[in-house]
Amino acid sequence: MNGSEATIEVIATPSLGDTSYLLVSGDEAALVDPQRDSWELMEACAAKEVRIRYVLETHVHNDYVSGALEVRAATGATVAGPARAPYAFDHLPMAEDDEIRVGDVTVRAVETPGHTAEHTSYLVFDDAAGAPSAVFTGGSLLVGNAGRTDLSGSGRTEELARAQYRTLRRLALLPDGTRVLPTHGAGSSCAAGPVSGERTSTVGTERRTNPVLTAQDEEEFVRGRMSGLPAYPAYYRHMGPINGAGPRVLGGPPVMRPLTPTVVEGLLGGGAQIVDGRDRAAFAAGHLPDSICDELDERFASLVGEVVPFGTRLVLVLPEPAEDAAHEAMVQLLRIGYDDIAGYLVGGADAWAAAGRPLRSFRTADAAALAGRVDGRRVLDVRPDHPEGGIPGSLAVPLAELPRRIGELPRDREILVVCGSGRRAAVAAGLIDRAGIPVTAVISGGARELMAHT
Repeated sequence: MNGSEATIEVIATPSLGDTSYLLVSGDEAALVDPQRDSWELMEACAAKEVRIRYVLETHVHNDYVSGALEVRAATGATVAGPARAPYAFDHLPMAEDDEIRVGDVTVRAVETPGHTAEHTSYLVFDDAAGAPSAVFTGGSLLVGNAGRTDLSGSGRTEELARAQYRTLRRLALLPDGTRVLPTHGAGSSCAAGPVSGERTSTVGTERRTNPVLTAQDEEEFVRGRMSGLPAYPAYYRHMGPINGAGPRVLGGPPVMRPLTPTVVEGLLGGGAQIVDGRDRAAFAAGHLPDSICDELDERFASLVGEVVPFGTRLVLVLPEPAEDAAHEAMVQLLRIGYDDIAGYLVGGADAWAAAGRPLRSFRTADAAALAGRVDGRRVLDVRPDHPEGGIPGSLAVPLAELPRRIGELPRDREILVVCGSGRRAAVAAGLIDRAGIPVTAVISGGARELMAHT
């Protein structure tokens, strides 16, 4: 890192489908669109005697809590961001053609509205070359697509779609070899549709292969931006205000508190929500009343953000070893602003039962093994994008809508809940069981297998 040649480290956060970047030149660095949990990265820079001089924000983020103020508090870095961003904290405003220096590298702002009104990209210039070597494109030009334009409210979608069209054409004029370094990628709901699994690309590759750069005209592009947009998690609407005001600085990863059954019982009485991070089969076999199932994997926090109201106090039941799982769960939740984590139940469901408290359970099934025999149960399909030609006679309620639509479900017979793989079906089954409705969760296989045997 201490060499004279500039480097750009790609820092992926697969759970959110996002990427941050560390630009290093000599002993100076700039961190682009950092996550809230950038503590280990800062420690690594300090160990290598690299000073983070700047935090660069491409836009006011809608899908995660920014780590910009966290980095500034720890390192003294200057937070630089779009001049038109409604930030309520001190920062260096970057308007068109404004520049900063990082070691021997020049970083130049390019106003690229579309994904958001204030969106700004950053060109990277090595002094030895006249052309940019890279461009941090944030939520404008993505690998294989572009950032969606409806996150600022439906009333601005068309205006921002037209701005995005012009932005993309402008970025497409950059030299073929310019590296495209977007923030949003595969797995992010900030994309306007499917994106490549590749995190980075080049302008030349995108010009040849990216559908958003091959639209015939502006009207065709805008029509595409205005229709067929995938749903995004409910927690998104809270991220912009938090990031604009300036997130609370944590100063490092908090330590999650171990809880006894008696304490958990008291928290439940105060309105806390139990989230059970064990695997779906273990949850179905025995779980705390009123808890929901959300396996602790890369999608853990994003699914919490779909079904648990923002600001809810959380109590966790975790797979063993619970101490290790607690850190992973906590970091994922902090990234999306679920800060009110009371702690985790020591000993989990076993400790709860040993203390004389009841557990609940529901039945599970394998899609292929059903072989068309749903035994008179109502089938509920909770896939987020219920396709045409779904399971005949089924109800279709996307998981994110289920908490507010639970009253629509029939109670006269058992519900067989299915999704694409069993992951969302297990979450939905927890919600349905909590409502006192008999349920069987298809936790192995999904709708396609069920249809094949129907």
